[in-house]
Amino acid sequence: MGNLNTNKLKFFVILSAVILTTIFTIIYASFSASVNIPQKHINSVDGFPMAQNLSFSEKLNGNSSNHHASTIGNQHTERSIKSAEKKLSFVHGRIVDFPALSAGFNQLEKPDIMAIMRRKLIKYQAKYEMKARKEKKSHRSLPFGRSSLQKSSTAPVLPFHQVLTVSLYEPGHLNDEIDKQRQICKHWGSFLKLLILITSAQSHSMERMSIRHTWMHYASRRDVGMAFFLGSTTNVDLNDSLNQENYIYGDMIRGNFIDSYLNLTLKTISMLEWVNTHCPRVKYILKTDDDMFINVPKLLDFIDGHKDKRTIYGRVVEEQEPERNMGSKYFVPYHQFRGAEFPKYTTGGAYLLTGDIVHELYMESLNTYYVQLEDVFTTGIMAESLNINRVHAENFRNVRITLLPCSIRNAISIHMIEPHEQYELWRILLDPTITCQKVWQDADAGIV
Repeated sequence: MGNLNTNKLKFFVILSAVILTTIFTIIYASFSASVNIPQKHINSVDGFPMAQNLSFSEKLNGNSSNHHASTIGNQHTERSIKSAEKKLSFVHGRIVDFPALSAGFNQLEKPDIMAIMRRKLIKYQAKYEMKARKEKKSHRSLPFGRSSLQKSSTAPVLPFHQVLTVSLYEPGHLNDEIDKQRQICKHWGSFLKLLILITSAQSHSMERMSIRHTWMHYASRRDVGMAFFLGSTTNVDLNDSLNQENYIYGDMIRGNFIDSYLNLTLKTISMLEWVNTHCPRVKYILKTDDDMFINVPKLLDFIDGHKDKRTIYGRVVEEQEPERNMGSKYFVPYHQFRGAEFPKYTTGGAYLLTGDIVHELYMESLNTYYVQLEDVFTTGIMAESLNINRVHAENFRNVRITLLPCSIRNAISIHMIEPHEQYELWRILLDPTITCQKVWQDADAGIV
């Protein structure tokens, strides 16, 4: 009898254990399912696109921000973040819904999941920003161009594909009021025979001063206007210096572009825009650089002897092949120009345009694919497409020549002139004791 009771007791103990085990197993399975199902959504957050100008930690913490990302996918990113937050809130809600769990379990698990979620989002944000920095760095180009003038340390980044100039160009000028104060071009150029615009690097104050003291004196004539043309800068000290210089002399026009090799074409387009806006009736425009000596009397004589329309005068180059060597400052990538030869063009040191083509050049240049070689772009590609004549004029030397009196007097433009040399050439030009009877080609050869 005792053995029978003992067996029954064992049976009920085992049965009770099985029942309790089953009950706890069911409860545990229910709880695990409730927590783990949303966990799959948490893991999938890593695939969401990230906003470039807004950190996920700010979004997750509910901090408002005034940042507005400029990328097209920002709206999708905002929706993705809100979706992630909603899913995270769902997980917390399901945990709180289990009253059978202890308060301690709730307090421990909820912050842990929040911390995991925040770490995932911040980690992805850091990864995204690192990728963006690498892509930006890989797209930087070597500085190159057609002139020795531009020495700014700030260079733009051009895309490695054809791009319309209008997408790179910002119209307008930093000091549109300059013409009202200085009156570089009175009455929109109605009585102006010649406007000389001198491209200058921002740091070239000595070059500008030497020109002001020498051949820029011809700007005092009623039929001649002159001004320097520059870009903008992010250097605060340099900008203040330029403002002070312009306040004193009032002869510097500045466009909305950063001075650099790659922006030489934008500089010329900005010049065309200024002439088109402020001096549309001028008869001739000379584009030149601040390392050039310009024989203004010789240039005025040249203008009087030429009455052509729709023409660019200068030193014409034909059958010029593009430079494909990346180490050269004249390098032209295939995506900018694919042809085997450039259209004939005039070299950029100095060239003369008739006033009747300025508006066409300006408007058409904005709808043409960008090439950073400004002389090729303006006097070659643009002039070719608009059927503008390009006439070779031997007096436009645009190179460094032997600085003999007769060669100087018979040239219109001489290149690579240092500031101190401007004064000597100016003295030779005005010296009444010097006479030249032979042609200037002989003078270049040393026969005076």
